Amino acid sequence: MGRTHLRQVASGLAFGLLVACVHALLAGAQAQSPGQSQTQAPQLPTYIPQIRFNAGQGVVPYYEGWIRNPDGSFDIVFGYFNRNWQQELAIPAGPDNKVEPGGPDAGQPTYFLPRRQRWIYRLRVPADFGKKEATWTITANGRTEKVVASLIPSEEINERVVMSNGNFDTGVNDPNKPPTLTVPALLTATVTSASQLTANVVDDGLPKPRPIPAPPPTSATGGPVNFGAQVNSSGGNRPRGLRLTWIEYRGPAKLTFDPAGPVSVTRGQALTTAGARWRPTARCRRPGM
Repeated sequence: MGRTHLRQVASGLAFGLLVACVHALLAGAQAQSPGQSQTQAPQLPTYIPQIRFNAGQGVVPYYEGWIRNPDGSFDIVFGYFNRNWQQELAIPAGPDNKVEPGGPDAGQPTYFLPRRQRWIYRLRVPADFGKKEATWTITANGRTEKVVASLIPSEEINERVVMSNGNFDTGVNDPNKPPTLTVPALLTATVTSASQLTANVVDDGLPKPRPIPAPPPTSATGGPVNFGAQVNSSGGNRPRGLRLTWIEYRGPAKLTFDPAGPVSVTRGQALTTAGARWRPTARCRRPGM
């Protein structure tokens, strides 16, 4: 009987504590000021990364790192992330696209392609730059984004990091040397005519292209000897060897390239036709010039 009585008392105390906690929570909720919302505001879809937007989003400048130059100066390397999946934006240098100090026009891109574009812009600073900072500010579709860059030791990179797309630094003993590229500094195209872009490329041929795999053997009836794995790609093999891709770096509107995408380098040259889709004269300029 004594144990049963103790269990009943303990159960009553636990129930009393539970009721007291519930009353305390209700009293705290009622004590909020009348203007304070008791429910969390719903998250706007523009801040949910799983939702894709074709247009209407901003452009985020990225700080990729900095490179030492032989003359003692430094190159601060930038990229950008256009949050739109389709919209391409032309933002001239000025209040909506400025680099400081020394800007607003410091040679930064003024035409922004969709999604992530890495290693696309370099800002050269003097040897005595020290602990100063450089900022790149972009306003697109009413959204302002800014990145601050400085010569932080942990952010130092080199050309091989850029060549490997940030994956690793292969070291100075790597026999594979980056290709060299020579293009005309300035070309002109109008709305009624296009210009041919010619890039002269020199490469050491490393790494060697992988050999094309031999087709599977066939039986006497013409079918495969063994049942092979399913092939999910029907687009054919990717082009092999050295390729070059033209992109629009600066301009008031969209340029078209024919062919679009990567162009195979044949006998040290890659030929592409660039056409303009706007009335003023288009000036095709390679990055860094």
